Amino acid sequence: MTYHGAVKVGGPPDVRELAHLIITKVALGPYDNNAYLLRCRATDEQLLIDAAADAPVLLETVGDRLATVVTTHRHHDHWGALAEVVAATGARTAAGRIDAEGIDVPTGLPLDDGDTLRVGHVELTVRHLVGHTPGAIVLTYDDPQGHPHLFTGDCLFPGGPGRTTQPDDFKSLMDGLEAKVFTLPDETWIYPGHGNDSTLGAERPHLPEWWARGW
Repeated sequence: MTYHGAVKVGGPPDVRELAHLIITKVALGPYDNNAYLLRCRATDEQLLIDAAADAPVLLETVGDRLATVVTTHRHHDHWGALAEVVAATGARTAAGRIDAEGIDVPTGLPLDDGDTLRVGHVELTVRHLVGHTPGAIVLTYDDPQGHPHLFTGDCLFPGGPGRTTQPDDFKSLMDGLEAKVFTLPDETWIYPGHGNDSTLGAERPHLPEWWARGW
């Protein structure tokens, strides 16, 4: 089956099978949030990115094994089901250090820029981006047998960066994206916090346009 990443609330998840990692994408809740379940093929260890909403759907997707839940940023629509998922699975919680205080569920593993987060034998690199929130993070899996895979939360979408409310925040987010994200190759696959997927190659030509419009 071919992964496309176009999922809808109430619809089936989409599954991408890589050599070392299986990625399951599901849409949840009133804001059409995306949650991503990552499973290491070698160990079956699992990591969930954004327990956004609808704990029953997430728990059905996860099954009976979950090691870690990562929250990409402090906005409530990205952690609305976190308490229920953690209570049911005993998973540890992780989030950007600066945003952790804005998440009602305590963060067991505060993350900083450049940290490595593991799910089984698979390594994810943490990048801290300031702008959408003060402590938002994105996660990169650099597939040794393919291209990078980038989980961007609300920092980057098809069509532009995530929402900011002040010019300084917009500049900070764009500077961070250019310095820490768009240094990756064009083949890098983008898995955003809402909506469909994209690639850095599809978005890169629009950087000057985003700068000019200011959002």
